[in-house]
Amino acid sequence: MVEQVEIFEVGPRDGLQNEARAIPVSEKIALVDCLSQAGFKRIEIASFVSPKWVPQMAQSAEVLAGIVRVPGVSYAALAPNRRGFDDALQSKADEVAIFAAASEGFSQANLNTDIAGSLQRFGAVAEAAKGANLPVRGYISCVTDCPYEGAVDPDQVRRLAESLLEMGCYEISLGDTIGHANPVRIAALLDAVVPHIPAHLLAGHYHDTRGLAWANVQVSLDYGLRVFDASVGGLGGCPYAPGAAGNIATEGLHHNLTELGYDTGLEAGQLACAAAMAQAMRGVQSNV
Repeated sequence: MVEQVEIFEVGPRDGLQNEARAIPVSEKIALVDCLSQAGFKRIEIASFVSPKWVPQMAQSAEVLAGIVRVPGVSYAALAPNRRGFDDALQSKADEVAIFAAASEGFSQANLNTDIAGSLQRFGAVAEAAKGANLPVRGYISCVTDCPYEGAVDPDQVRRLAESLLEMGCYEISLGDTIGHANPVRIAALLDAVVPHIPAHLLAGHYHDTRGLAWANVQVSLDYGLRVFDASVGGLGGCPYAPGAAGNIATEGLHHNLTELGYDTGLEAGQLACAAAMAQAMRGVQSNV
């Protein structure tokens, strides 16, 4: 049997959040509806953070209300605190995500609190989600490098991942937020994490700033990871990580995994259409 690798599509959220142009709700909905036909199990489409800090996500409730929901697809939203969770729940998100940082500097920049304070906030979200029977995914940013502090201790990532799992997260996505990781650094990270946390509870989230995202996926496959976040058209970046490029492109990741003999369950033609749409949203002509 062909081994499965799941691609978790994050383009409508992580991909679009850093775009300078105010993208109309209609375009966001159209992109999600296109992606919904490609075979994804999970698509992250919303973020209930303060529009003061991430204005591109201000219309998340409208996006969730406007999409055509496809059976079998989970539509996810970020919820950094209890208020964000309540908004996500009211907007009928199928699951929520909480996002911690592995460095104090990035935690302060991205969440305006230290790591301990962020875990307190997330605990409230996880408890509310449990009561609402809503799945919670955990993100960890800056798993190898921080734009403010430099190299990150892999053991800090491991401890943080354990804390998020104890809260009730069903999966932890390990984020190379600024795209400075390489296969050696990813291997060192997974050497510290995988002996304590089974690989099936982990996902890779690799930005492609230095063109090494695919190489980082390959080494992660060797450690048993079978879920990877990706952004259609390679969209992305982070408001609090200047210079970071987008996530690994979904269509490229699908192609490479297929070439290695894995099955993503995705339809290449539909991905190409979505990639062209995503690039047009940012004024770039697609070469797909």
